[in-house]
Amino acid sequence: MLKALLLQLIFSIPTTSLLIVFLKYSQELRDFCSFSVVPDASKFTRFKQDFLLDLQSMFDRLVDLTEPICQRIDKAKAPMLLFATSGIEAWVTENNPKYANRIIRQLKTFKKANGLDDSFDPYKATYGSMPSHAAANPAIQQMYINGHFCYAFKFGILTNGLGIVRDISFYNKDFLDAHPDIVVGKKSDSPDEHKSLADSKALIPVLKDFFKKHPLISPKTFLGDAAFDSVEIYKYLLQEASFDKAYIPLNGRISLPESDCPLNENGIPCCPKDPSLPMKREGSRSHLRCGFPTMKFVCPKMRWVYNKETGKSKRVCHCDDPCTESSCGRMFYLYPEKNLRAYPGTIRGTDEWDSTYKVRVTVEKSINHFKDSFCVAGRKTQNEKTLHADLLLAGITQLITVMVADKLHRHQYIRSLKPLTA
Repeated sequence: MLKALLLQLIFSIPTTSLLIVFLKYSQELRDFCSFSVVPDASKFTRFKQDFLLDLQSMFDRLVDLTEPICQRIDKAKAPMLLFATSGIEAWVTENNPKYANRIIRQLKTFKKANGLDDSFDPYKATYGSMPSHAAANPAIQQMYINGHFCYAFKFGILTNGLGIVRDISFYNKDFLDAHPDIVVGKKSDSPDEHKSLADSKALIPVLKDFFKKHPLISPKTFLGDAAFDSVEIYKYLLQEASFDKAYIPLNGRISLPESDCPLNENGIPCCPKDPSLPMKREGSRSHLRCGFPTMKFVCPKMRWVYNKETGKSKRVCHCDDPCTESSCGRMFYLYPEKNLRAYPGTIRGTDEWDSTYKVRVTVEKSINHFKDSFCVAGRKTQNEKTLHADLLLAGITQLITVMVADKLHRHQYIRSLKPLTA
């Protein structure tokens, strides 16, 4: 059964009924799967539901086995950990476009009949009036995915910088019961804000579960979107977990208390007299007795001048309106441990930040790969165990792909076996 389900994902067979057709007409596939009689669709479904915990154990074991392979392939991207959430739309009435359009038409008629002004938005009102979950299954929650409303099973996925899955968390009742600290609040008026709040609440529990299951995996760099820009998350990532750097964009301005140097949108100090001139970074070695790391910034108009007589160089400020009497110009020291949100182990707006943060797109590619290539998004089911098993099987298939590609010394095919099978 497991071989047949893995073949279904490898060859992107969208439905179980079509998989059964392939098995019936291919003696080679039946022999590979050790089938004397091809099972019917209900047996495949019962297999997924009955052996869900075994599929989870198999997935976790494959994560440990593939970690050394990823480290050998790319030592820079393998220690990265990327997190994103998404949802698999369920086969329910609420996902029919006619369902939302009917409510929108009713609210437009209500607006016109009562002579309401433009402050009443029928579309926002529709979002607020739609139920928070599907009538068929309370676990199918209303979500805002890729710019549209839907009712879906929500999940979170962790990958490394190579796009190889490291963990899959299915946000069902069991997950919430295991993490009572996650407070499920009332649905907000803004779908984007609601999604950001939900993502930020789920991150720390997901990471704690991941490190508990894989104590030997120690990632050093975290990449996430602006939804994770909170003091609590930075504190956990950089002080409690093993991360050295956190690449998370700001979702609001930052400031330094009791400082006459303003900060730009990337947290870089600027000239007190001209906020459009960012100061220049000059090393990060700590000269403090306590050993705390520091970040040193100097005047943007400072230049090193070489003295031929002494054979030494010194700083000289070439500013026409200096803000200090020092000939070296203004110097400013930052202490990252005092403001982890402003300085999460790296500086925003630099070439290092830009080149590293581009890697985050790989987690979105992995989600699309699971949904499209592995056909997880097209399953017509309302059962959360079945869909959870489909996600785990997709992860198992990707990890087996990594191991096969490594055995064949074809690391360019670690994300897809189709070129190898062809």
